[in-house]
Amino acid sequence: MPRSLLYLSFDIEEFDMPLEYGKSISFEEQISISKTGCHHILDLLKKHSARATFFSTVVFAQNAPDVIARILGEGHELASHGFYHSDFRNEHLLQSRLELERLSGRSIDGFRMARMMPVETEEIIRAGYRYNSSLNPVYIPGRYNNYFKNRTWFRSGALLEIPASATPFVRFPLFWLSFHNLPQWLYRNFCAITMRKDHYLNIYFHPWEFTDLTLPRFGFPGFVKRKTGTKMIEAFDGWLSWCKRKGYGFQTLQKFSQHNVHAERLTV
Repeated sequence: MPRSLLYLSFDIEEFDMPLEYGKSISFEEQISISKTGCHHILDLLKKHSARATFFSTVVFAQNAPDVIARILGEGHELASHGFYHSDFRNEHLLQSRLELERLSGRSIDGFRMARMMPVETEEIIRAGYRYNSSLNPVYIPGRYNNYFKNRTWFRSGALLEIPASATPFVRFPLFWLSFHNLPQWLYRNFCAITMRKDHYLNIYFHPWEFTDLTLPRFGFPGFVKRKTGTKMIEAFDGWLSWCKRKGYGFQTLQKFSQHNVHAERLTV
């Protein structure tokens, strides 16, 4: 197994983000946009022989059986992103795991909270998950205030916590928004620096990023709609090629959790 591993993940969900900006979008279009983006992602992963983890809401999985079939059939992991994207109660943790297991016929080991919001560790454990990837260990005004939390993987009792990757200096986030707004040479350098320090990367994206978000009807600010649609497909393709040239191996977060099931880690 390569020493440097890239754990790619995608939050697949109802594309309800326009509602946050006061715009309307039908449920059918929310599903359609995310489905189309998922197929673009799966095509690129297949091209580069890359494995990834897909955190799905139950609502999306129920309405996109063709996408779920491709995810499972092409060797990727299916994990839980909750029952709905914009509604959460603790009971949804267990309900979403059981329904995704019913739909997929596979064990659902991982959870990621919608919008990477806080969720109680004990509730995740009680719902039967092995790992949680809901922590973005950075400070972003109005969104995250996690600068002093663990930057790399750690254990919370029986639960393995796998935060999203951030640089070891100043904790610059490597998530989707950084990919869209940084020059590619700089984003790649940040990835390489973090990989040398941590020996792994945990980076997440969404299928709707592969849709043209510059359309006025979405109402998004510039930092959200930059480098989307065809530009995102081309940039993501180029980044995957760069990762392969660097010798990074692609693996699922489920494999990460299985490998580290008995491991202990000091706070970073």
